[in-house]
Formats: sequence, structure tokens, C-alpha cells
Amino acid sequence: MKQLGTLALVFTLLGASPQPRAIDPAQSRAQFSVSHIWVEHVTGTIPIVDGSVTLAPGSLVPIAATATFDPARVSTGEPDRDRSLASPDFFDAQKYPRWTFASTNVISKGSDAFEMDGDLTIHGVTKPVRLDGSVRGTTAHPAYRATGEIDRHQFGMAVTRLDPTIGTTVDLTIDVTLK
Repeated sequence: MKQLGTLALVFTLLGASPQPRAIDPAQSRAQFSVSHIWVEHVTGTIPIVDGSVTLAPGSLVPIAATATFDPARVSTGEPDRDRSLASPDFFDAQKYPRWTFASTNVISKGSDAFEMDGDLTIHGVTKPVRLDGSVRGTTAHPAYRATGEIDRHQFGMAVTRLDPTIGTTVDLTIDVTLK
């Protein structure tokens, strides 16, 4: 938080302001991977339906970001598995139709990398997460990839008949392109 406040003061003194840019939902998604039956990994995608990335003037490294995800549209390539994931056994997408992410701190690691802390809300539970990010794309259409991991049990997805065969740690990859 301290770094973001300092950046805002610098921009005010210089007469510039941060520039929020909308996420392009057609080109943005979250991907996940979790072990299943101890030997394979289930991978899938969840669409990003809304959000923004705030950029400092003259930089493609974000200073803030938000995103909204649609867990009802999970896709693993297996329709039966997708229905199971959207069900009350896992995502309970009818009860929790949107997941959200809001950054709380961003640390630039040069012109094309950053570390982002934020609050991730899944299944009605909000927890802090840390993502390692990289910048791709052009000034007209910046693109970002951020990776991290979460413990699915911390988000209330712990009690199902299949729980013993599914890994606890979920690897996340979030790909975002701006409009």
C-alpha cells in the first residue's frame, strides 16, 4: 500500500495521473492445474469477464489491477467434469457466480516483470495471494501473465467425496490482454 500511495503522490506532483485500462475478456482467462489421483493433473480455464489494469504514465508495468471471473463457465475439455466443478461439491457457481481479484500492492521488477499481492475471493472466501507477473504485448495492447498458487481448502472447497484423490495446491496462470 505504501508504494502505491507514494506513486500517486509523485503523479500528482508531476501533473500526470495513472491510466486505468479495461481488460479484453475475449483474450483474457485464468488457467488452473491441480493433481488428480496423485499421478495426473487436471487443467482448465475460467473466463475473465471484467476488470482493469492501471498503468503509470509511460510504463506497461501495472500499479493496480482488478478482475472478475465466471466459475460457471469453467472448461476442462470434459463436460461431465465441468458440471461437477461448477456444482456445490466444488465451485458452487450458482451460489457464488463471480470470483474477484483486487491488487493491494505491486512491486516493479524492471520494465517487464512485477510481483503483485492482492485479495482473491473464491467460493465466498477472500484470501491474500501473491502473483509473479510478466509484461508482454505492445503499448496499444499490453498483455500480462501472472502465476501463483493457492490452497483450495482455504477457499472452502474441502469436503467432498472426491477430496482424498484431488490435490490441495492449485497452480494458477492468469493471462490478461488490455483493450
